[in-house]
Amino acid sequence: MNNTDVKTEIDMEMSEIRNYKVVKANDLIQKSRYSLQLQEQKIILYLISKIKPEDLKLKEHIFEVSDFCKVCGLDPKNGANYKYIKRTLKDLRDKSIWVTLENGAETTLAWIDKVTMYPNSGAVTIKIDDMMKPYLMHLKEHYTQYELLYTLAMKSQYSIRLYELLKSYEFLHKKTFEINELKKLLSTEKYTRFPDFQRYVLDRAMREINNLSDINVTYQVIKIGKRYAKIEFGINLKTDLDERLETWAKIDEIISPNQITWKEKINAMPKTTNFSDTNIDNDIEDTTEQDEEMTEEDVEREPEPIINNEPIVTQEKTKKNFFQKLFSKK
Repeated sequence: MNNTDVKTEIDMEMSEIRNYKVVKANDLIQKSRYSLQLQEQKIILYLISKIKPEDLKLKEHIFEVSDFCKVCGLDPKNGANYKYIKRTLKDLRDKSIWVTLENGAETTLAWIDKVTMYPNSGAVTIKIDDMMKPYLMHLKEHYTQYELLYTLAMKSQYSIRLYELLKSYEFLHKKTFEINELKKLLSTEKYTRFPDFQRYVLDRAMREINNLSDINVTYQVIKIGKRYAKIEFGINLKTDLDERLETWAKIDEIISPNQITWKEKINAMPKTTNFSDTNIDNDIEDTTEQDEEMTEEDVEREPEPIINNEPIVTQEKTKKNFFQKLFSKK
């Protein structure tokens, strides 16, 4: 097997991992409060996506730092990224989450049970805490699932959290939050002035969700007298094929900057390809740009990891062989 074949095989493997499903109980999404940095959230979602339907318990996973870097579009050959992820795993191990129970009581849960690093190999053994099992495994109803892919290119820690929250209400197509309630869910109470919350949290997250995920969202602010009281969101799944392709292309531009565009791939396809025969509706499950003006606090909050300049193929995990071929073309 030559180097090109090896690289293509690795690219396809990373592409498949990016399309693993993240599945969570709605209670974990809608009734929890936590504050995680961007890469902490991505690590948790990456681990959750590795849970298989047939698993009987939460397993200890071998977390390859290089694989995680490739999946997220970071440079796996840069030692700074290894140190950065090691520090992030330590911080994540020390953090907990508040979850509201059915009886109204609140309890704390840990995300991670333990982390063991093997510096010489670049591997980590890591395990999600067993107390999370009811929220992540063998879910029959009241759960939300989505592809890991749709969180990988997001740059704001609030974008992932708000995306997941709105995704859990997608089947309603509309959801209204008290503003103070939403701030608690997003851990953004520090933004006491609504204009600041709107600018640094809401609008930034809305842009990323609309550009980089499988849903389109809108919102309107509801005032009571002069007070900003509520926010009503409109939530709709992207069902248009061209819109989906545009979204995948935008994700590629961020996590695989050197990859050719999907339009170039389409132009390279045989002229006999019939796009009208492709129906995306059967492949969509109806389940429940970074802001240019960053605050000084945002800049200092989390160091920017080093992006990989190697192209990695990304595609929506559909049952259509056409799209698998389309997005694996160089």
